[in-house]
Amino acid sequence: MRDRIYLDHASTTPILPEVAAAMADAWADWANPSSPHGEGRAARSRLEDARGRIAGALGWNGTLIFTSGATEAITLAMTSARADRRIVSPTEHPAVLRLAGKAWKIRVRSDGLVDLDDLAVALQAGRRALVAVQHVNNETGVVQPLDKIRGLVHAAGGLLLADCAQSAGKLPLPEADFLAISGHKLGGPPGVGALLVRDVAMLEAVGGQEGGFRPGTSNLPAILGFAAALEANQDWYSEAERLRARLGRFVIEAGGEIAAIEAPRIATIASYRMPGVTSASQLMQLDLAGIAVSAGSACSSGSLKASHVLLAMGWSEEEAREAIRISFGRQTRESDIDALAAEWRALSGKRRAA
Repeated sequence: MRDRIYLDHASTTPILPEVAAAMADAWADWANPSSPHGEGRAARSRLEDARGRIAGALGWNGTLIFTSGATEAITLAMTSARADRRIVSPTEHPAVLRLAGKAWKIRVRSDGLVDLDDLAVALQAGRRALVAVQHVNNETGVVQPLDKIRGLVHAAGGLLLADCAQSAGKLPLPEADFLAISGHKLGGPPGVGALLVRDVAMLEAVGGQEGGFRPGTSNLPAILGFAAALEANQDWYSEAERLRARLGRFVIEAGGEIAAIEAPRIATIASYRMPGVTSASQLMQLDLAGIAVSAGSACSSGSLKASHVLLAMGWSEEEAREAIRISFGRQTRESDIDALAAEWRALSGKRRAA
């Protein structure tokens, strides 16, 4: 049986060797960083060193609060930010939408970009708003114009939360009041992330560790692995751009459709539609062929419902049920793309012959 091809890096990407080494070192010499004894103080020193390394790698000069991942970071900002109301886009990650409640949902255009005019209207409703917008969409790869969004939000006296789970370590961080990042999206371990905070006065403290903003014992091995991941070589990004362009040509030639093709998109994520073939059928056939892809967010794809992202962009229910997500990592090779393209052609050909 030939080696499998993994093209679901947006859900999680393999742990890098240098990350595994950093974590193994931490397991061999570890204590609770909150303990007052010598061992605890030594662990605290390593934790704070890692905090500085991560902030340096990201170019961040504000506060960095360690969390269990981007979902917890988002939850912390959504529930504890000093704002009176919430505004979100309908294409946000399920972690945001689950917390949105009665939040004002602004429209997105057919290319997946936030409707800035609609955002401006939402901001005029009075009272300070926390606006949550993904830097990079986890299904389509669309990159939002957060500089323009930040300008509108701050002009109205609001706060901006940027979900940077898919962009941190790949693109420069945007300027925002809160930024959520995740370790396992960039070669680090699962179970660790951070909330970056521009001004801690804008966040309610809850007590416990992390300056009183997050209770619980710090996961020092994972944090040291997180630091190692961000310091690893990221020069593979330009290769991802080339591979995505190659796959895009194959898809178009085979009669497929690329979501948000006209919008700015990150090179590591794209959503493709195969007319007439459901995403469930595509996933099953590709998996049998040894190729791992997804039908959207790993946090919701188990249900194989039509993508809420594509529906918000104006796709029909049927069209949205025919889309899959392909996402690239540093391990992705041209031969992987060619193998996927061959299977895509075969599936598309069966659909036309039926």
